[in-house]
Amino acid sequence: MKNLTVLIVEDHAGVRGLLRRTVETIARQIVECSDGADALVAYRQCHPDVVLMDIQMPRMDGLTATREIKKSFPRACIVIVSDYEADEFRAEAAASGAAGYALKGDLEDLEGIIHRSLVSGR
Repeated sequence: MKNLTVLIVEDHAGVRGLLRRTVETIARQIVECSDGADALVAYRQCHPDVVLMDIQMPRMDGLTATREIKKSFPRACIVIVSDYEADEFRAEAAASGAAGYALKGDLEDLEGIIHRSLVSGR
């Protein structure tokens, strides 16, 4: 079922590639960028079904980018994909408007997280 447009926002090329391979079975189009500021531009251009957003990036972090995207596009579906397991990061992601949270070290259920996030409509 390749029907989603996915925007991957991650500053490490290797992790972007891993995320791409993980979602390519459900994506008809994958757009990539390496910074939260670029994500704002990319979102406006491609209006993705889901955004996979890293937290820590150089110019604009993922939580700030999530808040900015949600301001202009309240129905945006953003899943934070991070190395940080702490509950405080999950809570901050949710407060920023993220619909889901996945750990980079455990991407087995990323498709499930994406689908649950889309259904929740957050």
